[in-house]
Amino acid sequence: MFDTLSDRLSATFKNLRGKGRLSEADIDATAREIRIALLEADVALPVVRTFIKNVKERALGSDVSKALNPAQQVLKIVNDELVTILGGETRRLRFAKQPPTVIMLAGLQGAGKTTLAGKLGKWLKDQGHSPLLVAADLQRPNAVNQLSVVAERAGVAVYAPEPGNGVGDPVKVARDSMEFAKTKVHDIVIVDTAGRLGIDAELMQQAADIRDAVSPDEILFVVDAMIGQDAVNTAEAFRDGVGFDGVVLSKLDGDARGGAALSIASVTGKPIMFASNGEKLDDFDAFHPDRMASRILDMGDLLTLIEQAEKTFSQEEAEAMASKLASKKGQDFTLDDFLAQMEQVRKMGSISKLLGLLPGMGQIKDQINNLDERDVDRTAAIIKSMTPAERQDATIINGSRRARIAKGSGVEVSAVKGLVERFFEARKMMSRMAQGGGMPGMPGMPGMGGGPGRSKKQPKQAKGKQRSGNPMKRRQQEQEDAARKAAGAQGAPGGAFGLPGQQGAQDFELPDEFKKFMG
Repeated sequence: MFDTLSDRLSATFKNLRGKGRLSEADIDATAREIRIALLEADVALPVVRTFIKNVKERALGSDVSKALNPAQQVLKIVNDELVTILGGETRRLRFAKQPPTVIMLAGLQGAGKTTLAGKLGKWLKDQGHSPLLVAADLQRPNAVNQLSVVAERAGVAVYAPEPGNGVGDPVKVARDSMEFAKTKVHDIVIVDTAGRLGIDAELMQQAADIRDAVSPDEILFVVDAMIGQDAVNTAEAFRDGVGFDGVVLSKLDGDARGGAALSIASVTGKPIMFASNGEKLDDFDAFHPDRMASRILDMGDLLTLIEQAEKTFSQEEAEAMASKLASKKGQDFTLDDFLAQMEQVRKMGSISKLLGLLPGMGQIKDQINNLDERDVDRTAAIIKSMTPAERQDATIINGSRRARIAKGSGVEVSAVKGLVERFFEARKMMSRMAQGGGMPGMPGMPGMGGGPGRSKKQPKQAKGKQRSGNPMKRRQQEQEDAARKAAGAQGAPGGAFGLPGQQGAQDFELPDEFKKFMG
């Protein structure tokens, strides 16, 4: 959704690179480009004005003028201001001291409240809660049936005593659901209300009556991230008519400009709490302003990637796989293991979305968007067409075996050959990394062995500086070498990570956000 904005901002910062000092004219030109990018992304004008004013004030300060890399300082300022307009800190759900916790959903017609109720229910169920979905939308045709289907798919309970389609009292349904939840020991109640327009006084009053009947702990305003500036106007109407505690963005996977989503938190003063970025029930998570700002600026979102991996991969599986790769040339790592790893990655979600969480992927987003997810299924079909012996030892796969496997999986023989070759290359690379060899073609890091793959053999010593044949000149060279060695012994140079002294990777301090993921 924010691709256009991200591209414009990336191009703006690219123009600042290589400049040792930024003049006031440079900052003005950068602010102008950022302003145009935000306006083109449909960000509300008052928000743009405040954003640009804050960026210019901080960019003209001493922090940037004295910085070694002023372009990076300006990028940091823009990142900080993006986090601010997105709400600042992550806002968590407030749970009632005495269950059940009541969450009321409100919003426009077509914003996706019913589907989002199922996503929220599944998200809470995965965290150990027992949610109950309440069908209080008795206005829209088949809304009750839709909620029942969504609840069944999410694996959560539903309370739907009325058929809907204009029949029944939604206020009574919401009130009765409280007693039902207590009886069935549900600790969270999610009330799905009818979609309405901001100018519909009758439906706005109905929402207020439901609010008064159930006294919700959280009122969440569900907004379609693709509807543009009207999202801000509707949010203000709901804030004044019913009131809400937080915003939920739906359809963040759309191709609209999405700037209105950046404006809501700043204009209404209410935080964005959740975001839905797909049609599947798992495409839903808490909204983190700092992570969203990093994605917009093409700096990736590694914390989200780590969290998704932790949900899919167990510690025991990871350790078992690492021990196989650490064996001699990784030969214990078989095609069965390769298939298992591939299926685990698929459980994390779309491959293109996972790649999009990595830093710098905005530069190749066209290639990422054109990835064929079915390639993974084809690879799985090829491996499953092999015999157990072939999966255990891929070296026995000869021409006749390749022909049989290709026929069984419905692919060309060249596809089978290519898969086996890629498997050997991938196994070799992963084994080298597991044994401390580093990535191929990259220099080794302290404590991690050499990059070229000489994990056991010592690399050849580079030839020293050629000595002059002139005795006087050679003597001068030797004196200069001795002086350099003495100076190096007295003032130890920085380590590989730019830290003082002889620090290496083992002394490198991770940021606090990463420490909790490293055990």
